[in-house]
Amino acid sequence: MGARLAGHLKEVHDCFELTDSNLLGITSNNASSNYSITCELQTTREVSGIEWPALTNNTPCMADIIQLALGAFMSCLGVKGRTKSWEAHERDQQFGENESTAIGKSQRL
Repeated sequence: MGARLAGHLKEVHDCFELTDSNLLGITSNNASSNYSITCELQTTREVSGIEWPALTNNTPCMADIIQLALGAFMSCLGVKGRTKSWEAHERDQQFGENESTAIGKSQRL
């Protein structure tokens, strides 16, 4: 999975005509595939003669870490979060709950 995602990142990199030395680091959530991307990028950079250590160039997102820690803490306390996604909540605010439900159903069809 990481190799495929690294390929997509390389395509974007090429689209903007950036050189291999322009990629300073990656900030990502804590999904294992994101670490796989940095390992794959390290390998491809080494082939190009560029030193790009994956461990030092992969910066985990602090907001994601805080969210995961708070989620675990709230779960230990038995606190349940909202059951609706933020998109559904926004639709309810904009259209009203009955219209939002109809919109959600029509989008699934």
